[in-house]
Amino acid sequence: MGGRIRISGLSVLVVALLSGCAAMKSHDELAGKMQGAQRAGGPAAALKELEASATSDDARAALLYNLERGELLRQDRRYEDSLAAWLQADAKVSEWESTAKTDPSKLLGNVGAALISERLKPYEGQDYEKVWLTTRLALNRIALNDWENARVDIKRTHEREAVIAEFRAKDTAAAEEEAKSKGAQTGIKSLNGYPVETLNDPEVLKLKNGYQNALSHYLAGFLYEALNEPGLAAPGYRKAAELQPDTPLLEEGLAGLDQRTSFTHRRKQRMTDVLFVIESGQAPARKPMRFTIPVPIAGRLNTVSVSYPVIEAARQPGPAELALGDVTLKAATVVDMNLMARRALADEMPGTVARGITRAIAKGVLQNEAQKHGGPLAGAIAMIASAATEQADDRMWRTLPGVASLARGYLPEGEHRLLIDGRDTGTTIKVSGQYALVPVTVQDAAVSIGQVAAFGTLPQLAVAAPAAVAVPAAAMVPVAAKAVETRPARAARPTGRLQAKPAAAPRPGASPN
Repeated sequence: MGGRIRISGLSVLVVALLSGCAAMKSHDELAGKMQGAQRAGGPAAALKELEASATSDDARAALLYNLERGELLRQDRRYEDSLAAWLQADAKVSEWESTAKTDPSKLLGNVGAALISERLKPYEGQDYEKVWLTTRLALNRIALNDWENARVDIKRTHEREAVIAEFRAKDTAAAEEEAKSKGAQTGIKSLNGYPVETLNDPEVLKLKNGYQNALSHYLAGFLYEALNEPGLAAPGYRKAAELQPDTPLLEEGLAGLDQRTSFTHRRKQRMTDVLFVIESGQAPARKPMRFTIPVPIAGRLNTVSVSYPVIEAARQPGPAELALGDVTLKAATVVDMNLMARRALADEMPGTVARGITRAIAKGVLQNEAQKHGGPLAGAIAMIASAATEQADDRMWRTLPGVASLARGYLPEGEHRLLIDGRDTGTTIKVSGQYALVPVTVQDAAVSIGQVAAFGTLPQLAVAAPAAVAVPAAAMVPVAAKAVETRPARAARPTGRLQAKPAAAPRPGASPN
């Protein structure tokens, strides 16, 4: 009777393994289809491919689906729809945050990941994706002139980073303890053949962690500066420079803040302070790779197969400069998504390796018991099911850019033809106000401009506007000789209670960032 019960229990586990195999889909395959559709028909075609993949309400409510969908809608300039998708995704991340803060044990030992496959874990988002989400929400709000809620999103970005840092330490410790309790060694070095150089790359290790990025913090500084809150802008600029050191544009953000927000500068400002956010290339992919490891089963070491994700090293250079009329702005790459993704993977690999070892031991025991109580056929079925379900998790937010760059300078209000690295993009941008943010997307030879956001107003002059001036520079904006100056106009009111003070012009020699 006891033997029958054991065989029945093993049958249930085998069925669970096979069911798990059927439930696991490759996101990398879907991402490839979306990228092909986008090259052929733009964001709308990629969106159609994505939406066709979600055939249930649960699938359409999933975190990764709404991350991808929100990005494609944003690229298609459907900002309201994009915002709705990302808010749905953000609700999922907020649930994760709440659990991570109040009961992290619920997130730590996922049974499906431990016994069957990492792909059966509920997708919680990569750590850097959680941060990018609030940054993306802020950029959408700015495009919609909702500066009040953009401010809220920026604040939540900093709070989210703190939750991630605390939880990641607990996750790694719990997974390693579980594996060690079963007598297995943990660590990437135990994986024969794993390309550790992709994770030990000096450029990867130079990043402070796998979730903070300079773009998010510089954007925080720029937004607070536009809202005339220099005390809050300074930490954003400072953190951006710390995350991406030796970058003059980021360093000048903090160094020139006091001068840019001074009464004299604002009273005399004649041109728009423009921030370009340039995104190019494609986010990296996680590819499953199989390895053999020795694990203790029934008192002896057995060699079993496990699957772990690998991210190939790749560099996608961002643009070096933008030209608008007679002025050239130097661009600085502030985020390399390949480096970010590899750093995030390096941070989580100890936990992933530990869960893989725990899973390998459990599957090895299953195979032994199946063969012992059900014969060679049962053992073979268990072995096949085990191998079929052993697939590394390849889920990532794949519609994100490969690199993000920034450029900043003063431009006269009006239209400007945009050239990138000497190539005429065929696009024209129109800037106005005291501050403007211009989103630029570069995909192969195609360049698109998102919604240009403007904040504040400039005093009206009785003479023609001066020529554009690049920043940073030692000598900045010459004041027109004997210009007749009217009283400063009232600042444009953004959505919500916050509004900028009346705009003014920079004094001669002022540095914009």
